[in-house]
Amino acid sequence: MNMLGFDRITFDQKVMGGRACVRGMRITVALVLNLVSNGMSTEDILSEYPYLETDDIRQALQYAAWLADESVIPLEPASP
Repeated sequence: MNMLGFDRITFDQKVMGGRACVRGMRITVALVLNLVSNGMSTEDILSEYPYLETDDIRQALQYAAWLADESVIPLEPASP
């Protein structure tokens, strides 16, 4: 299943417990984000994970940006 134009981000309960993955592989978006946030360049990531593509990394970052842009609306406590 893909969503909102994220054709490289997939969700499957049989793969990594349904977490956001790259193209159905056992590579989570979280892993890609951690690699980038720890200073790995796209070239370094592609060297370590040769089955990934530049667009996979780019879309993982776009997906994270989309998630971060979501609004959180606090629920009001129920009246007694």
